[in-house]
Amino acid sequence: MSWVLGVDSGGSGLRFALGSTSSDASDGTTGVTTVAATASAGPVRTGPAGIDAGQLLARLLPAVDTLLARAGVDADTSAGPGALSAVAIGAAGMATLGDGLRAELPAALERSFGVRRLALAADAVTAYAGALGQRPGAVVAAGTGMIALGTDLTGWRRADGWGHLLGDCGGGAWIGRAGLEAAMRAHDGRRGGSPALLSRMEEVFGPAPELPGLLYPRTDRPAVLASFAPEVARCAAGDPVAEGIVSTAARHITEAAVAVCPPSGACEVALTGGLFNLGDPLLVPLRAELAGQLPHATTVSAAADPLGGALLIAGALAGDALRLPHDARLLNVLTEQDG
Repeated sequence: MSWVLGVDSGGSGLRFALGSTSSDASDGTTGVTTVAATASAGPVRTGPAGIDAGQLLARLLPAVDTLLARAGVDADTSAGPGALSAVAIGAAGMATLGDGLRAELPAALERSFGVRRLALAADAVTAYAGALGQRPGAVVAAGTGMIALGTDLTGWRRADGWGHLLGDCGGGAWIGRAGLEAAMRAHDGRRGGSPALLSRMEEVFGPAPELPGLLYPRTDRPAVLASFAPEVARCAAGDPVAEGIVSTAARHITEAAVAVCPPSGACEVALTGGLFNLGDPLLVPLRAELAGQLPHATTVSAAADPLGGALLIAGALAGDALRLPHDARLLNVLTEQDG
């Protein structure tokens, strides 16, 4: 048995899970059992240099101490039986903003806990691992944003996840922004407007002319836009404009899944993330789009969330059983042999 750590760093904060590993002698696989978990509210800040490694470490190190203490593990035995055998950290923005983490975390974690096996992953990769494990297929992770990731276990295929200004098409911010635009069109008397969405917008945000002043100064604009997505979904049953927005979102999501599915043979597609809690207004057109655009695919339920995926990656890394493709930005794996 060994100890492993999974970390999920996202828009709502940091989550940590300590697990113990065990090997199955019949097939050589490594299983992970969650022993203790904790969380830290608030996202890790980003700046000109990317994700702030110092702030992440300032919150990660005491959390690890707490988890090891709960499990009765001596955190100081960095070279002995109590050491963390492997750590996997999944972070939003890791692919494009993770240079500081890749530069600072390996030495810091080895110094503090004797970690010599470390995986630094994009949150889409930990979402994939949580949803499908180490099987080939495709995962769509949708919440405020939207990204699709697929693999045939030789390399990764990515679609979207480019943020609310350049993409994330079909995600919560996209749906919310489209709904607010339709509301403003109705306020102006322009074609394409929705009186139903205008009514809901003014109920949530106040008078229409005041919305730009409320929205544009916010640093959390994607989250504010996404907060209106449930209103769009609720209006979809009786409002053709809202229905059209949600149906278009379903098409965008499916197009991303098509782009990342392994090109040959059947493909499992897992849907994960809070956006799918919108329920039938989104899921009904999404199922129809998937059946039309990906007739050879099977939609499956996600087995676990991104934190579970991080823990799975850590367990596989500890047991020399990680089959997901290594990638300098999406899944950077450092081991003792790498120095």
